[in-house]
Amino acid sequence: MARLIEPAVSLMIRVRLFAIQRELAGTREVPLELAEGADVEAAWAALVARHPVLAPGRASLRFARNGDYADPTTTLADGDEVAMIPPVSGGSAPTRILELREVPFTTSILAELADALAVPEDGAVVGFLGRTRSTPGTPAPGQEAEAARHAGRSVDSLEYEALDTLALRTLTDIADEIAFRFGVDRLAILHRIGEVPLGEPSIAVVAVAPHRDAAFDAARYAIDETKARAPIWKAERFADGHVWIGHQARTGPEEG
Repeated sequence: MARLIEPAVSLMIRVRLFAIQRELAGTREVPLELAEGADVEAAWAALVARHPVLAPGRASLRFARNGDYADPTTTLADGDEVAMIPPVSGGSAPTRILELREVPFTTSILAELADALAVPEDGAVVGFLGRTRSTPGTPAPGQEAEAARHAGRSVDSLEYEALDTLALRTLTDIADEIAFRFGVDRLAILHRIGEVPLGEPSIAVVAVAPHRDAAFDAARYAIDETKARAPIWKAERFADGHVWIGHQARTGPEEG
């Protein structure tokens, strides 16, 4: 008896484009078919695959789902309407861009974020880009034996996974602390999730301020606290296995 093959489950959404995006794409609406469980970021990735000219606008973009603002990690349902929202008329520059992204970004992301955040009063932009390196890091507790098995080998790629909601809340807490400690309100922290091949960026931090000292302090605090506190896990992948990297997460800023 022939075995029935279950069809792949998918969902259909409608993407709406406005202003410069509408002009670049040459259309106001784009129907997209996505896999079940896809989120808003996946919709953006599918849109860019169809209209690559839209990709440079990602840093200043906001999203809405069915008429309400939505995070990139918002799960979509069949029949949803997703609006890609470029900067609005008369609006000020965004003060924070805090995101987890499955879609790769390049070194140009630092310039995109700086352009999205900076205002005429700003005289300093400090950017940090973390990238996948070939040398392994410190294994997580319990991974020592597996790390020893791969000793002397080069890392092929990194794999990141995150507890999305808590990770974004932690990034918001870090941004609040930066505003209080250093007076820097315009900040971006973007972290990749999924596979990040050798040499590709995994995290981008940009701090923008009127003066360089505050911008440097803010950027350093942002990367250090993100690595120490955000529930984002990293595995180093080798040709024949992987090793989880890290330490117990802090739940708040260090005292002093």
